[in-house]
Amino acid sequence: MHPGLFLRVLLCAHFLSPVVLHASPLTITLDEAVSRGIENNLSLKKSLIDLSTAEYSANRLWSEVFPSINGTLGASYSSALFSGSGFEMNRDGANLNAGLGISLTFNAGIPHAVKNIKLAYQARLLSYEDARNQLEIQLTKSFYGLIADRENLSVLADMLRLAQLQHEKNQVAFNNGLAGELTLLQSRLGMENARYSLSAANSSYANQFGEFLAQLGVSLDSEAELDGEIKIEKEELDAERLIRENISRRPDIVSRRREIERLENAERQLALSGRAPSLRLSADWNSRSFDPFADTLSGSATVNIPVDPWIRGTGRSQSLQAAKAEIDKARLDLQNAEESAVIQIRSLAANLRNSWDSVEIARLSIGVAERGYELTDQGFRNGTVNSLALEDARNNLVSARQRLLQSELSYLNMILDMSAALNVSWKDLLK
Repeated sequence: MHPGLFLRVLLCAHFLSPVVLHASPLTITLDEAVSRGIENNLSLKKSLIDLSTAEYSANRLWSEVFPSINGTLGASYSSALFSGSGFEMNRDGANLNAGLGISLTFNAGIPHAVKNIKLAYQARLLSYEDARNQLEIQLTKSFYGLIADRENLSVLADMLRLAQLQHEKNQVAFNNGLAGELTLLQSRLGMENARYSLSAANSSYANQFGEFLAQLGVSLDSEAELDGEIKIEKEELDAERLIRENISRRPDIVSRRREIERLENAERQLALSGRAPSLRLSADWNSRSFDPFADTLSGSATVNIPVDPWIRGTGRSQSLQAAKAEIDKARLDLQNAEESAVIQIRSLAANLRNSWDSVEIARLSIGVAERGYELTDQGFRNGTVNSLALEDARNNLVSARQRLLQSELSYLNMILDMSAALNVSWKDLLK
């Protein structure tokens, strides 16, 4: 074969051979996780549909005073039952009838009905924003919970590494006649326990991570990893100042205030529409057989003056009393919600302070556990400490690291709970 032809064959074989591309795993940050979770949440989508419906009504308030329009079209046939009688009968024939009617009713309660339509939209908007905020907090907790679980896997892997290293040392010592069989078996048991703990934690993490990816709408077949870490600092929060500045913005407080306003509007609407006079205007046009000379046009104006609502004890009068009672109950509900909110915020602030104390103790415990493990390991090598004490020291070190992870995660979750209680972003709260 010609050398040039041989070279071209090799080049073609190189470029036509299949190329295996290793796609990099999907990296998910906290902001991306929250965005994906909000976009794929079905409950939030349903709430958005309700919000759109309420917004549609709020943007068409003119429908409350739009006249009622009715059109009619009919056909009839008449025939005389008797002929040649002494009295005149209608002649046979078919008739076509058409009509158009317009009616419009005014009452003093319409403005308050319009206000309640606006309040209904505002209530839906508040509900949607609250659900969105709660979902964001829940996703943030899940994100950092997985970060803590991932760090726990590193702790358990390190425990397994130490256990394997110790077992290898004991195996060498046993082979050289420097360690007994019981010491070797105990180190092997500690290694197997460490391997089992890591395997169980890996399975739990995989399941929780899969559920989290499903919330985000990410395929479980795709490789993904979380990009983030838990960083906390001590936060000095003035509970009384936060209460004064933010309690009025809590969704439950705002919702109850608007409910009082809605009930007041409904009570005024009921009173005005039930006791005040109402005006009804109507116009009707009718045509018979489409004969312009047979067309009729009529109009009317009616003033309706109710009487029974002014009489105490009647059904409509009792309805007004019941409406006022609902307003009083709503005011009591608002007072109860405000008092509960104050208690909740003060309790969260106190728990946050206690939680930081737990973090500091956990950080101190790590130093003690690390030094304890070092001294125990040294004593084991010197023959003054048995293998069980060494394993206990190793387990104490792992427990201290896990305790710090949980303490930091708990502190962060309390900050998220405080932000939810104040209805402010947790990042803004930390600022």
